[in-house]
Amino acid sequence: MSKVHCDSYSEARAHLKDLLDAAERGRLATVRRNAATAAVVDVERLRHFLATRGPARAQVVPEAGGWSVFLPGLPIAADGASFDEAIDEMVGALRDYAADSQDRLLHAPNHREQWGLVQMIGLSSDDQLRSWLTGPSS
Repeated sequence: MSKVHCDSYSEARAHLKDLLDAAERGRLATVRRNAATAAVVDVERLRHFLATRGPARAQVVPEAGGWSVFLPGLPIAADGASFDEAIDEMVGALRDYAADSQDRLLHAPNHREQWGLVQMIGLSSDDQLRSWLTGPSS
């Protein structure tokens, strides 16, 4: 099976299994609706791509008897009494940022380029976000 493309919503409904099978196998799967075309992509493939394309580059620093975590260039930060607590708080801060982005920041000039980050956050478990923040274990 090569790429799967459906020229309408009705055609996509009739070929949903083919679209999902193609996406699962990493093949191109698209649906046209009016003037727009959407891609059907396997969630884990997309999450992995976004996570590796944009590493966190999180800065974790000891501060005032605890730890602070921030992502340079983004308005996302968290603090905790321990390293692990600060990372857990940062996971929550990432979730809050993604929710705010979907609700009101999606088209704001200084946030719209964070679409990939917001998608990656939404597609990740808390454990995946922790790993993304702390980098690969040695």
